[in-house]
Parts: sequence; C-alpha cells; structure tokens
Amino acid sequence: MEDTLKILVVDDDEVDRMAVRCALTKAGIQMELSEVADGNNAFSILSTTAYDCVFIGYRLLDQNGLTLIQQLLSSEIKVPLVVLAAQEDKQTAVQLLKAGATDYLSKSRISPENLAQVLRSAIRVYRAEIQVALVKDQLRKSHEQLIRKNQELDRQQQQLQMQNFKLSEASVLKSHFLATMSHELRTPMNAIIGFSQILLRPKFGQLTHQQADMVERILNNGKHLLMLVNEVLDFSKLETGRLDLKAEKFDVSKVINLAVNEMRSLADAKNLSLLVQIDLQNTLIFNDPVRIKQILINLLSNAIKFTESGEVLVEVKELPANRLAIIVRDTGIGIASTDFKRIFEAFRQVDQTLTRKYPGTGLGLAIIDSLVKMMGGKIFLESKLGVGSTFKIELPRQITLSPVGADVPLQVDGKRVFDSTKNPHHSSYEARQAPVGYPKFKL
Repeated sequence: MEDTLKILVVDDDEVDRMAVRCALTKAGIQMELSEVADGNNAFSILSTTAYDCVFIGYRLLDQNGLTLIQQLLSSEIKVPLVVLAAQEDKQTAVQLLKAGATDYLSKSRISPENLAQVLRSAIRVYRAEIQVALVKDQLRKSHEQLIRKNQELDRQQQQLQMQNFKLSEASVLKSHFLATMSHELRTPMNAIIGFSQILLRPKFGQLTHQQADMVERILNNGKHLLMLVNEVLDFSKLETGRLDLKAEKFDVSKVINLAVNEMRSLADAKNLSLLVQIDLQNTLIFNDPVRIKQILINLLSNAIKFTESGEVLVEVKELPANRLAIIVRDTGIGIASTDFKRIFEAFRQVDQTLTRKYPGTGLGLAIIDSLVKMMGGKIFLESKLGVGSTFKIELPRQITLSPVGADVPLQVDGKRVFDSTKNPHHSSYEARQAPVGYPKFKL
C-alpha cells in the first residue's frame, strides 16, 4: 500500500503486540503504529484520533474487549476491527463478527503475508461498508424527499380539486346568470320590437318620413339585439345540456328558402347576389326545422357580413348513406388556416379588439357546431384569404338524437379543409343529455 496507514494494536500481551508490529514491518506496510494494553486507553485514543485499522487481542475480550467494541459502535466510532484470537475457533469468530468485528485471525497464523492480507481485506470491507452506508443514507434522504414531494403534490392536487370545484360552480352560476339575464332582456326587447312594428302600421297613424326612419332603426336594432340575446340564451342552454332538439318531419327546401328570404334584405343592402340551388330527390327529412333554420341563418349572416362584393350561394345536395349536405359559399375576406380551429370556440373571433370592424358575440359558429353534433352531423370548412369561404354541413336525413361522441385530434390537410368534429377546442356545452326514442319512418 502506498499510503501511510495509522494502525492501533490493543493487547495486554507485549509479546503479541511485538509479533504484530514485526509482521507488519516485514510485509512492507507503510504505517504509523500505536500500541495500548487495555480497552479504556484504546477507547480514549479512538475517541480523538482516526485510525485506518485496529487489531484487538482475543484475551482482551475476556476482560473489556467486547465492551470496547460495543462502546465504539454505540459512540458511532467507525474503524476496521481485526480480532487476533489465540486459536482457531469458528464459533468464536462468528460471535466476534456479530459483535461488530470486521475480521478474525488466529495468532498462530500471524505472518507478514497473512497479516497484510487481513489488513487490506479489512480496509476494503470497511470502505465498502462505508460506501453502502452512504448510499443507504442517500436513499433514505431521497425517500424522505420523495415523501415530502408526494405530500406537496397531494396538497396541490387538493387545491386543484378545490379550484376545479369552484370553477365548475362558477361556470354553473354563470350559465344560470346568462339564462336569467337573457330571459329578462327578451321581455323588454320583444316589447320594443312589437311597439315599433305597431307604430309602422298605417292604421295606427301616419308617421313622417323622419319618424318612420327612426322607428325602423329602433326596430332593426331591437331585432339585432334580440338575436344576440337569443344566442346567449342558446349558449347557456347548450352549456348546461338543457337544449333539446324537437324533431319532426318537414320539407327542408321550404325551410331553406324561408331562411334565405329572411336574409335577402341584408344581401341586397350590400348589393350581393344571394343564390339558392337545391338538388334533392326527396326534400322530406326528420330533424328540428327551427334549429336547421337557425344554423342556416347564422351561416348566411356571417357570409353576408364578411363579403363586400360578389355573391353568397346556398347549395343543398344528396349524399350517400341517406345523408344530405347544406353548403354556404361566399366570396368574402376568407379565413386564415391558422384560425380554422379558433373560430369554432365560444366567444372567439378572429379580431378580438374593441375596435373590430365586424361586430358579434362570437357564439354563432360555436352554437352551430354544437347543434350539428347533436344532430349527428359534421361541419367542414374550406377557406382562403381574399378568395372566400365554404361551410359544408353534412347531416343524416333522420336524426337519432344520440349524445355527441368524444372528440378526436385536429387534422387539417394540405387543401385547407378543416373538419370541425376534429376540433380539440370544442367548449363543454356540447349536448350531453339529448333525449332518444323518436319514432322512425321511411323518407
């Protein structure tokens, strides 16, 4: 060994101490050797001085050697302990090792080679035990740290659960508030609209041109405000799962034409062509006519709003598997592909600023999306900036009113076509409690 080792020999027999010293010297061990004759002196020295190895005579154990080992262990004084016994005794060796000795050697076998080997082995074992103890201590600390982190995670999870509960409660209160306020607002708005219509009737008196213009503005703004209120009311119902489809057998072409005629004045005001093409072998379907009309009016309203020149086209086509498609095309400003998924989110508009050019609640497409999903249909969007947009709705001829299935990840292909049913940002107001059990019939 290259390092100088500090070695302590504890034995009441001076001859035995000399034999150990000579054997270690002949073995070429570089050392600083200390010798004591009893356990008390040995404990005092070991309490203040660190040694690389301690040799303890076996006969010393009959007096206080065993006590010395126990004292060292209880005082957490760690040092390799090699017991030198007077004769070979396996039972004694086991006893000594259990007491805390590192190794055991019979005095009759003391030689430079054996003693050097035992010394090196004892030091290696001791260092390995120290390393194991360090690893165990690190594992213990890591375990304690992990326990603390788990406890902290549990506390954070409890806080998140409490926050989620509060958010859920706030969402319910918000939905109830929206529904209540919508109902409260609809009453005076209906009155304003009704009285405005009465004032415009000739039998209730002739208004001047200026008065008629002002009443018409009140009527038009009242209708617009009522439409916004109705959107908020529908949103609150969808969000709480209280909006039900009232399906019946009806002629879809009549509903389409009715919706288009209602929106024609807005198109005429902007000099836009509003065209309808219906190509159906059978125009009868089983669905909610009111909601079909609402979907189409919202799509037409957006198309007219965002189109400054050109045309808005409504197409109705047959699809395989007893389905049909309602398509609204425009030559408007178009939608960037990066905004495809955003426009179907509640209260989301491409322009979110207060000074935006195009007004609205941002609920129209979100409501359409939820209604179409309630009907078991899909919405596809194809658009290009500066060219126009196409919204295509695919619906079954006969709806089953089953709950909407789980969303799947978003996919937008190279043709700039977006399927809203693959939108991962759908709001939580998708219909969850739609009734089932409507009778089926042949269309």
